[in-house]
Amino acid sequence: MEPKIIILSGSSGVGKSTLVRQLLEVTKPYFSLELSVSAATRAPREGEQDGREYHFLSREDFFAREKRGEFLETFEVFGHGDWYGTLKTEVTERFARGCFPLLEVDVNGAERIVEQYPDAISFFITAGSIEELTKRLEGRGTESQKTLKNRLAVAEAEMKKARTFYKYTILNDDVARATDEILQILLEETGNV
Repeated sequence: MEPKIIILSGSSGVGKSTLVRQLLEVTKPYFSLELSVSAATRAPREGEQDGREYHFLSREDFFAREKRGEFLETFEVFGHGDWYGTLKTEVTERFARGCFPLLEVDVNGAERIVEQYPDAISFFITAGSIEELTKRLEGRGTESQKTLKNRLAVAEAEMKKARTFYKYTILNDDVARATDEILQILLEETGNV
């Protein structure tokens, strides 16, 4: 079975990270799935480790690598000046080991990756509605009103754009159910049914 890129995207607050953790566990009996580690120009937060949460790069190194064409995609998060991206080696090294790389990227990054890898299996994760997403983000208690408003505006734009190129849209109203739905799709896509 030829490995393919698996893309998981969705707005802030839809539960992507939780689904990623679940998928890394439930796919083990069927095929090797490994999370791609993104590169970031921001400083590590307490407890974060280079190469585990992110490849922490200086801005100079990041942009030099971008200029050399070492990234599949790059983006600036919410205009804060922090840049993130997916290094091509994160995919090619996993392919060489027979692993399916799992990329958790934003909608624009997913679009650029699908252009390069049209056989990628792409999932857009949704909370179901802007009202539900608002409730989840407010429930976190970590967002200022300005940040919340910005995230919701981005989420609305992402939901509209996502309809154009994602292969699957998954409602994450229940983590176990959403994980199982993604697993069943992956088993069909990889011929493990």
